[in-house]
Amino acid sequence: MRADPLPAPLLIPAEQAATLCGRSRAAGWRDHAAARIPAPVKIGGRTLWRAEELRHWIDAGCPERKAWDASRKHGRG
Repeated sequence: MRADPLPAPLLIPAEQAATLCGRSRAAGWRDHAAARIPAPVKIGGRTLWRAEELRHWIDAGCPERKAWDASRKHGRG
């Protein structure tokens, strides 16, 4: 009997988020500090990013966080 593959994680740590965006882990943290990427979520002391949101953000052309948040608020993100 073959087990079903595990689904892709919904939340990913900084290193995976940065890799998804083509950046190093250090550059990813700098992008976060400068509000150039979508905001993460904090769970149990961990900082994680929504993988699907990062994909949509990339598809939208990687706008700065303020513009991204505004577009999501208006249903465009």
